[in-house]
Amino acid sequence: MRLFVAAYPPPDVCADFARAVRALSVGQPRPPGRSVRLAPADQWHLTLAFLGDVPDAKVDSAVSAVVSTAALHGPATVRIAGGGTFGRGRFTILWAGLTGEIERVRALSAELRRCLRRGKLPYDTKPMRAHITVARPGDRLTPAERAADLAALTAYEGPAWTVDEIRLMRSHLGPKPTYDVVHSAALTATTTA
Repeated sequence: MRLFVAAYPPPDVCADFARAVRALSVGQPRPPGRSVRLAPADQWHLTLAFLGDVPDAKVDSAVSAVVSTAALHGPATVRIAGGGTFGRGRFTILWAGLTGEIERVRALSAELRRCLRRGKLPYDTKPMRAHITVARPGDRLTPAERAADLAALTAYEGPAWTVDEIRLMRSHLGPKPTYDVVHSAALTATTTA
């Protein structure tokens, strides 16, 4: 089972950001065969840990890691703001950044990874970069379009939202990936670990 742990922005935040994305070059309709692989608004999320393929027998351990982490952390207030790219050429990913209580989000991610390690679960060890994937345009944007999109993302600052829940998600790969909630846990601590 392919798993990750994420926080999801509420619908009003997604609606506001969707208006901004529709104004971007990546948000414009493309001719057949020139897709920029725009991420659907209902799939926008902040990945806290990517586990990858986890044997079914270890899913309960992953749930335990999510529950343990959530019990140690309280909510954090963030905003979608700014952006950038990862990768180059056909592997380019356009992302939106986050501002606000990012250090609390990083602490949440670090604790989650400690709990995953204690549960002997796999996870991506690269440092967490707080972002939401907007699109995977690859090399299908011109340099001018990419620059204009980055400038628009840099100028964007969305409404504040509270990261008050984390979700263990299962991803189904394919031309149109889908995600299912395996377990969700509220961030309930009054002080952050």
